[in-house]
Amino acid sequence: MTLDDQRHYRLGVLFGAISALAWSSSGLFIRHITTDLMTMLFWRGLFSGTCVFLFFIYLERGRVPGILRRMGWPSLLATVFSAASMISGIGSMYYTSIADAMVIYATVPFVTAAIAFVFIGERPGRSTLIASGVAMVGVLVMLTDGHGDGLGGGSGSGLFGKLLAVVMTLSVGAMATVMRKHRDVPMLPAMAGSAWLCSFVTFWFAAPLAVSAPDLQLIVIFAIVQNAMGLILYTASTRRLPAADASLLTALEVPLTPLWVWLVLNEVPSQATLIGGPIVLAALFGHILYEVRRNRAVPVVPAP
Repeated sequence: MTLDDQRHYRLGVLFGAISALAWSSSGLFIRHITTDLMTMLFWRGLFSGTCVFLFFIYLERGRVPGILRRMGWPSLLATVFSAASMISGIGSMYYTSIADAMVIYATVPFVTAAIAFVFIGERPGRSTLIASGVAMVGVLVMLTDGHGDGLGGGSGSGLFGKLLAVVMTLSVGAMATVMRKHRDVPMLPAMAGSAWLCSFVTFWFAAPLAVSAPDLQLIVIFAIVQNAMGLILYTASTRRLPAADASLLTALEVPLTPLWVWLVLNEVPSQATLIGGPIVLAALFGHILYEVRRNRAVPVVPAP
């Protein structure tokens, strides 16, 4: 690895770590914003989509019209799945504990592998199958507990939030499969479009003009810092790192998101999550670390 390669790798690690840090702030924003879920989603999508699209214009400049013209049905599918993941993802953390939602979301790599196998014939490796089985055990343990109410409150809302987390995981897995099959899908315009689609869908159930000024300020920061900045930095990271390394860094979002809420707001995970959560996280990080080591294995060439 040359000095230039090392510099690019270090920058990729930095960008990936900061993107995970940005994404991990979602729980804090959701717990501090007092407006209803649909209004929050409407304004967040509007601001984050605009911010991502402006960055896309800055990044591509004169190539923007050509890229937009190349967007076909795979881009549309990615946009729809991403919007579904935004709505269900924020909803899951709204209706159940942050820890419950994020631990279920941690199974995304394994769900993606299953969807990719069914729809595009991509066979998962042995390590993926083993890790998937372990992670599923952890999720089943968590689903035995219907508690963990979020802001929505009410009996059964904890289980509803967990089911929304499952929808989020399936949506992200489907989006990743589409992007894997059609690698020319423009990522940034699709993500901007998904945020705007999220706003369009939630507008009919929201009260945009009823939001208070403090809440609107928090939503703007939520949209720009957590969503837009996280996505922009992740994009910069993936251009400099191997896929396995980038996945490992962004997976830090999973334990960090409930950690901040635990430390700042004392939202303690349920007993089932404290048992099932570490099982899922062990499967996730064990799998990613194995893939990183395997991808870095270079045969030793004897000296001449």
